[in-house]
Amino acid sequence: MKTRDADRLALILLLTPFVMWIGLLIVLPHAGVVLLSLREKVAPRMFEYGLGNYIAFLKEPIYLNTLMRTAVMSLLVTALALLVAFPVAFYIAKVARARSRAALLLLCLVPLWVSDLVRAFGWIVLLRETGIVSSALQALGLAAGPVELLYNDATVVVGLVYTVVLFMIVPLVSTLDGMDDSLIEAGFNLGGSRLTVLRRIVVPYAMPGIVSGSIIVFMLTAGSYLTPVLLGGKTSMWFTEQIYDQFITRFNWESGAAFGVSLLVFTSLVVWIGLRLTGQQLATTVARR
Repeated sequence: MKTRDADRLALILLLTPFVMWIGLLIVLPHAGVVLLSLREKVAPRMFEYGLGNYIAFLKEPIYLNTLMRTAVMSLLVTALALLVAFPVAFYIAKVARARSRAALLLLCLVPLWVSDLVRAFGWIVLLRETGIVSSALQALGLAAGPVELLYNDATVVVGLVYTVVLFMIVPLVSTLDGMDDSLIEAGFNLGGSRLTVLRRIVVPYAMPGIVSGSIIVFMLTAGSYLTPVLLGGKTSMWFTEQIYDQFITRFNWESGAAFGVSLLVFTSLVVWIGLRLTGQQLATTVARR
């Protein structure tokens, strides 16, 4: 009996920090934001609860267009991050020697050693009119004058891919590392080409890692603020900028909260659709990584 009580106490002590973390830093703030989004201002310092903030959001085309644009761009970044990360993850998990795997993963971690702000300013130094790339193009005779490579969608996409690609590599390495090499050998022995083995064996096996990495990358990209604003400039048209504008510029916290909840619901819907299309479940993707 004493042993059972001791085990129960140990379990409670182990779970208490996690429960407090989830409750105080995730559940309560989100619940507060949801309640704030339902407040409608009817008079100075007088509020009523309703759906007015959401109705105003749905009636304004620019907000819906910005949300859809953010979703499309986030999906593009996710796809490009997958294309970049998959060969790297496969090499680390299946080709590289055991001693060099840790070093390769460490190299992938290097971009995370600095903040998003420093990484964004690094891209600005490279791509501005007087930056390294522009100067190199002029020195090689490929450009007659300064070349401005900032403040467009391509730059924003490149900056975001660079920022989030690690979060695609790690789940893929974790999944591919558990794959038996004999499966690939059997595919070649049965006459399959490299493309066939990749399509019929490697990709289906890596699907949980692909889905989990895509979910993480998509959510991080859709919720990004610094990179789109700094690299995209005034024409970035990113939905998080609309949220910032409501909170900070207009001091309309109720509307900003409604925008934030809308972004969360919309991105969650996109993730759910992706899970349905791929036949995966959270229990077999993110929860197992």
